[in-house]
Amino acid sequence: MAKKIRSSGGYRKTASFQAATIIYDATWWFCEKFLDSRSRMADQMVQAARSGRQNIAEGSRASATSSQTELRLLNVARASLEEVLLDFEDFLRHRRMELWASDSQEAMTVRNIPRTFKADSSHQSDLTDLSDLERWTLYAPWLEHREPAIRANALICLINQANFLLDQQIAAVEQQFIEGGGYSERLAAMRLTERKQKKDLSNPSDPTDHIPACPQCSKPMVLRTAKTGRNAGNAFWGCSAYPDCKGVVEV
Repeated sequence: MAKKIRSSGGYRKTASFQAATIIYDATWWFCEKFLDSRSRMADQMVQAARSGRQNIAEGSRASATSSQTELRLLNVARASLEEVLLDFEDFLRHRRMELWASDSQEAMTVRNIPRTFKADSSHQSDLTDLSDLERWTLYAPWLEHREPAIRANALICLINQANFLLDQQIAAVEQQFIEGGGYSERLAAMRLTERKQKKDLSNPSDPTDHIPACPQCSKPMVLRTAKTGRNAGNAFWGCSAYPDCKGVVEV
């Protein structure tokens, strides 16, 4: 099987996706129990929580061909979870319920669940290796509590953690893009390497043996064919960063 230029998928084992799954499930059940199911707020909260989870998955799959798409979807997930965070804060404020301070004992207990689990030597697996039900069980005393304020505060803690994880994930993808380029750039570089290793001796004048750098941005060029205009049908080198860069070199 041919090796992919960029790996994709694997999102189910990421801490951000697993946290987003708990948040989505808990938001669903919170709204079902404490809000009118016909209310616009309940629908928006559930949809925003779902968007946070689904966009992490979609971004992971898109990473195979587009860093820009991956980053866009991860940022959509981040924005969706921020929306749910504000909704839970509003729920508490409108009902004059206490919002836990970030350094309160209650908040620290919830936030430290992953650390507490890891420190327990009786566990033979990592938190990310648990099933969805096993992870939920760790948070169940708060997320299934009969008091809405406790559920809401616990969810706020979890959303803040998920947002922190997404911020780190976004920064890592941005750094990978800066260092390794996007899909088109990697594809052009791999094609050049392949042709150098298996040079076609029967056609030594093949222009694709020597991929030029873009005269405008210095990124690798891609061999293209003009589809319209007076040069229709003719080959030319176009910048791999198109449409952001429109550099062109004649073959």
